[in-house]
Amino acid sequence: MSLRESLDLIRMVKPEAGTTALDHEIMAERASSLGAAEHKVIAAITALAAIPDDPTALQQARNAVWAYFVQRELIGFRKHNDVIQALNIPRQVLAGLGAIEKR
Repeated sequence: MSLRESLDLIRMVKPEAGTTALDHEIMAERASSLGAAEHKVIAAITALAAIPDDPTALQQARNAVWAYFVQRELIGFRKHNDVIQALNIPRQVLAGLGAIEKR
């Protein structure tokens, strides 16, 4: 097979179509994982609102929000002000993000 025939074959197969499908699947997985992380934040904030003085609920909310922010940053969202307002994330949760308790 000549070089020209090989190039014609490559053009017929259109390898970029395979990467497009893969890119679409990766974007769908990113959206799904971000949605799951957001649901965890909502659940944790709801639990904290039910018992505001519970240190365990506060730490769980901080962990959920921190994981959500990390997930957003991995996808490319660097600013979180819009989701802080939309999800009504309390200041007490934001104040301790990323802090790890000694065990």
